[in-house]
Amino acid sequence: MLVDVKVPVLSESVAEATLISWHKKVGDYVERSENLIDIETDKVVLELPAPNAGVLSKILKQDGATVTSGEVIAMIETEAVATVAATVKSNDQVAATAEKQSVVVTGKGIENAGAEESDQVIPMLMPAARKLAEENNLKATETSAIKGTGLGGRITKEDVQMYMANKSSTISKAEPQPGITATSTADKRIERRVAMSRLRQRIAERLVQSQSTAAILTTFNEVNMQAIIDLRTRYKTEFEKEHGVKLGFMSFFVKAVIAALKKYPIVNASVEGNEIVYHDYYDIGIAVGSPRGLVVPVIRDADRLTLAEIELQIADFAKRAQDGKLTIEELSGGTFSITNGGVFGSMLSTPIINPPQSAILGIHATKERPVVENGQIVIRPMNYLALSYDHRIIDGREAVLSLVAMKEALEYPMSPLLEK
Repeated sequence: MLVDVKVPVLSESVAEATLISWHKKVGDYVERSENLIDIETDKVVLELPAPNAGVLSKILKQDGATVTSGEVIAMIETEAVATVAATVKSNDQVAATAEKQSVVVTGKGIENAGAEESDQVIPMLMPAARKLAEENNLKATETSAIKGTGLGGRITKEDVQMYMANKSSTISKAEPQPGITATSTADKRIERRVAMSRLRQRIAERLVQSQSTAAILTTFNEVNMQAIIDLRTRYKTEFEKEHGVKLGFMSFFVKAVIAALKKYPIVNASVEGNEIVYHDYYDIGIAVGSPRGLVVPVIRDADRLTLAEIELQIADFAKRAQDGKLTIEELSGGTFSITNGGVFGSMLSTPIINPPQSAILGIHATKERPVVENGQIVIRPMNYLALSYDHRIIDGREAVLSLVAMKEALEYPMSPLLEK
């Protein structure tokens, strides 16, 4: 019986997706729930599991194709299960013998490298990367040296290009062999064109939307981080033992933001047409870097969480962002966002609002700076805060006072031991 392989139902905010890379080819046996292909939306990369065990009999949409919810992209012949399973079983002895031999993936397929070769398994090459490797006659031993930056360690076209550029640079620096004239890559003007991923396209679209639809203004302040640093130093060991997560700075910033939003609800509101929508809940987006670009997973009902619960969620978001495992639901919504350029060393910036939200807090690197206290110049660990807000609904007074409220909450934080 033929079973359709369909694109999973996408969220209402996602109209279409792109097929990244098939993990199986026509004629391959697949287990039920085995990942067939990765599908990229403008928010996440989804894995599409096989709906039934059987043989992949037909692929209707190839790598790079644009697809929509529920679209049929392949077919599985389930009646071929018994035949294929028997074949697999009969080959068990061969597989056991081959286990000690290395397997290399080349541009033309899979080859047995022999027991005397290296046991290294080459990461999977993406279609564009495989084509480029073939065009440049790269050997399997060369592709094995390429570090894949794609999902699951896959080698992308950009990885191959970088390898070739480094290879050319190395050759140009080497001593010329007899009869060969050495040339320097410094004399070449290289251009590379790479298609934007769906996520990067979506980021670009939303940033332009934010700039063109909101009246964005930014106000600044500075905060003395000494009290939080002292708290973390005092309680970090006990906190980690009790909760299994390190006590970081971000949970304090989330708490400070919530304290300010409760005082000034307009900063937690949004614009819909000619109406202002006030949110009596606090879903805080935390900007996280990932191999695909910046994503903003949302901590739901953050006001109900302890410092430990916030830290656990942030750590989980950061890990799954690197693995491409965040869900569409986790990246949707949010009433206010926090972005931390300080982890990259930023001293000051003007963050762009994440629509339809009306404000965003930018935090930066904490540095020791001279400040005046009681008429004396002293050195304190200072952090510059930047609050960008939509001036259409947030007046300067509310923006400035809400940022001051965040500053005060950070300079006079609560002990983590007082939270339950």
